[in-house]
Amino acid sequence: MRYLIRGGEIIDGTGRPAYRADLLIEDGRIKEIAPSISAPDAEVVDASGRVVTPGFIDIHRHSDVAPLRDPSYGEIELRQGITTVIVGNCGLTPAPAPDAVRRQLYDYLEPVIGDVPEGYAFRTFREYRDTMLSRRLPINMGFLAGVDSVKAAVKGFSSDPYTEEELRAAQAYVREAMEAGAFGGSLGIMYLPECYSTASEIAEVVKPIAEYGGIMSTHIRGEGDSLVQSVEEVIEIARKSGVRLNISHFKATGIRNWHSLIHQAIGVIERTRAEGFPVTVDFYPYDGGSTTLQSLIPPSVMESDPDTTLKVLATESGKARFIEAINGETPGWDNMAESIGWDRILICSVLLDEDKYMQGRDMKSLSEELGYSDPAAFACDLYVRENGKVGIIVLSMAEEDVETIAKLPYSALISDSLYGGGNPHPRLFGSFPRFLRVFARERGVLSYEEAVRKMTSMPAERMGLRERGVLAPGMIADVLVFRKEEFLDNADYSGRNGLATGMENVFISGTPVVRDGAIVNREQGEFLLRK
Repeated sequence: MRYLIRGGEIIDGTGRPAYRADLLIEDGRIKEIAPSISAPDAEVVDASGRVVTPGFIDIHRHSDVAPLRDPSYGEIELRQGITTVIVGNCGLTPAPAPDAVRRQLYDYLEPVIGDVPEGYAFRTFREYRDTMLSRRLPINMGFLAGVDSVKAAVKGFSSDPYTEEELRAAQAYVREAMEAGAFGGSLGIMYLPECYSTASEIAEVVKPIAEYGGIMSTHIRGEGDSLVQSVEEVIEIARKSGVRLNISHFKATGIRNWHSLIHQAIGVIERTRAEGFPVTVDFYPYDGGSTTLQSLIPPSVMESDPDTTLKVLATESGKARFIEAINGETPGWDNMAESIGWDRILICSVLLDEDKYMQGRDMKSLSEELGYSDPAAFACDLYVRENGKVGIIVLSMAEEDVETIAKLPYSALISDSLYGGGNPHPRLFGSFPRFLRVFARERGVLSYEEAVRKMTSMPAERMGLRERGVLAPGMIADVLVFRKEEFLDNADYSGRNGLATGMENVFISGTPVVRDGAIVNREQGEFLLRK
């Protein structure tokens, strides 16, 4: 089937100025782009008054198992023009999950990736890949090897260092993922059990990623007071392992760090880049992040595994330890409660029906309403009652810092969307239209063409998606058609989780999946493998 997109403003994804032209799609690829194309047998899409761009590519989503659980998966993404996602981020992946740790690992991952449906047991990355290859997908997906989950698979949630045998086993898992088609690996150095690993240990584990030419995306150890040291640490890991480095959701958190610390971290990155060592970053277009309540537990209170931590916090002495630690100083650890305050920490997802009313509320006001004199005591009780499965939104950043990151020539846009249910961060629903609306159209932080580049060719190049991300003859026809002023995000921190609106036409591999604003095809996506 041939499709002629006629009279649109072409924003080709490279950052070059927009121009008016027709675009012809044939056999799943872009056949021609020219001022006027004659194709009598083609179905015509009128793009006058609209922009025509490549499909948007989100290289940081946590929808690893969403297609296996949610029959409506893809709608949130397609409404934003997202045609390709990369999962397996922050080290938190449903594979590898050997029998001995599976239940504990999946419970731990649930606030991030959601519930892994019954009947799925991803003992290896290859099992995960084969399952996804067997599914009909609404959008394209690729995956990274989560090194945090690798460590859990090898040694559970132990704080002990790797033995030589365990190190070889961890490397074998990473190598298996790369051989199975992973685009690279991801780290979650802030999270259990990887937080116990040294830079030298991690560098050894990720060496197979470098051998296969993959990328390493990393959630660094600290994004607040220790931001600069944490950036230096992952650069050290990349140098030792030889892997290409991408710093995930780059930011500076904590009110006292606003407007200053991000510039110091950028200085470290740019000195490294000037030496010829590739370092890139990504970011989302909001001043608040999203994580789990577990991230607020001080290291001095954390036990060898989540189950033991829950048992300790359920005791009066454990609760007292938690309150004392979180109200005190812990060098090298980002204490979000201290750095931004409990009133800037919102509950976004809980498991128990009787706690659903808390979703969208801040922890300070909730604790006062429930009669607590200290929000830390409330946080501890909630964590225990909910079996650790609490998602939170932390309003931790300065808008000016986010704009500074957006303007970096090597920063790509992501959403970092969590799929744990509840009242999710609005970035799940609106990151891509918000970036274009706020940063390009309203504030003029960067041009519309440059904003589109950060959502298309830049992430495609970063992941090695050589046939996507640019509108040019011969490229796979992942194509969007929409009016700039009508493409809007409709979600915010208040719990208003409206879908994005204004995306008129979406093509994936040359086939219409959205026509005149209606989703018409949910089976055109592919599970992509590294070439």
